Amino acid sequence: MLENSRLSILFFTRKHEKESDALKIYARVTIDGKRAEFSLNRDLKAELWDKNRKRGKGYSKYVLSLNKYLDQVFTGLHEAHRQLLEEDKTITSSTVKARYLGEDEEEGKTLLDLITYHNTTMHTSLKPGTMKNYFITERCIKRFLKDEYNLEDIPLKKLDYRFIVDYEQYVRKYKPATRTGCTNNGAMKHMERLKKMSRLAVRLDWVDKDPFVNFKLKFKKTERQFLTERELKLIEETTFKVPSYEKIKDLFVFACYTGLSYIDVKELKADHLVIGLDGGDWLYTKRTKTDEPLKIPLLPKAKEILEKYQEDANIIANERLLPIYSNHMINRTLKDIAEACGIRKNLTFHVARHTFATAITLSNGVPIETVSKLLGHTKLSTTQIYAKVVEKKIGEDMQNLMAHMKQKNYRAEEVS
Repeated sequence: MLENSRLSILFFTRKHEKESDALKIYARVTIDGKRAEFSLNRDLKAELWDKNRKRGKGYSKYVLSLNKYLDQVFTGLHEAHRQLLEEDKTITSSTVKARYLGEDEEEGKTLLDLITYHNTTMHTSLKPGTMKNYFITERCIKRFLKDEYNLEDIPLKKLDYRFIVDYEQYVRKYKPATRTGCTNNGAMKHMERLKKMSRLAVRLDWVDKDPFVNFKLKFKKTERQFLTERELKLIEETTFKVPSYEKIKDLFVFACYTGLSYIDVKELKADHLVIGLDGGDWLYTKRTKTDEPLKIPLLPKAKEILEKYQEDANIIANERLLPIYSNHMINRTLKDIAEACGIRKNLTFHVARHTFATAITLSNGVPIETVSKLLGHTKLSTTQIYAKVVEKKIGEDMQNLMAHMKQKNYRAEEVS
């Protein structure tokens, strides 16, 4: 180990593959007990490394060249240290390493600078649920940098198409705590969030070119799950002995008849229930996700569920209309409810919103413009996805009817 003032520099090796005898060579900068390491992108056979001298052993052409390179790195790190002292800059192991590698502040902002700026400035305009997803992406990016590049951070100017593709492959295997790996669309959501931050860097003039310019997000179209009227009736008519199951069933059914998402049901308060111009009971609220106003006339089944809880002391004390459970608990319970009712669908709370759009409204002749307003969609094209589902279902039903009629006519001909 060689020292100068507070700076110490150490060259060391790591074995990256168990069965290989090749060593990877690294440099470690230490100042005031804090370390910064980086790879020198050099390999050497284990028997040719002198652990005491921290240099290659022997006089082969490669070893002599390697030792000369290590001397140059050593000198370069001391020069970086000297420059920072002369410029009266903060001296840390990271700043010396960054100056030597040409990655210090003079070279521009870093990826984590961008993420920090985004997450601290956008929290006022983005909803908490959206911000939570950005924090998950931040953790994924940090793990990617550590696992794939052995870096804590990277300059924005070094983000290129290859970095984006490498990150895509990594994120497809990424497993946040307590979750399984990403689906295709889950991976694309991570990529989409990084792309939005990358575009922000361009607008801030932190980079000249967006590294995503040649990258295309590849979302797969998924079928929207919804319940048929028969399946919904099955759930409505099933009674559960466990009180929480019964209440969660009521919450789900209420959402099926109002089209409200989980967060909007959770945020419902007593003052959201009003008398409409038609003299009936309406819900006047806002969609949490978009701040779009919602004015929903209560269908009899939804009204019946509200009346069931109107004298519940806990709900009244909290000025709520319905019981409250976590989204995780609701979705877990709904899977048990589906199994108990013999419904072979992946039942989640959001299926209720899809059911309202399809089985309750569009299938019963409610105009798509009205359904769009009831759902709080900002674009009609979003609602048209449900219209296509209904159209497909009608087509399937008519095909079944035609097959049935053909069979009936065939039997009639056989009798005659």
